[in-house]
Amino acid sequence: MAEHPLTLSVPEAGKRYFDLSRNASYAAAARGDIPTIKIGKLLRVPVRALDQMLEQPKAEVA
Repeated sequence: MAEHPLTLSVPEAGKRYFDLSRNASYAAAARGDIPTIKIGKLLRVPVRALDQMLEQPKAEVA
């Protein structure tokens, strides 16, 4: 059984989950659309938080 990573880089998470480019991934993270944690200078995306966010999408306000 292959181990799944607990975190992904911002570009990797953006590409894998939303098919976003590198720049679009960082822009989405800056807006808070992609959950991130900062470890020193490193910005990572916790896979569990991203999965939970996608399971319970927020209703958009028009």
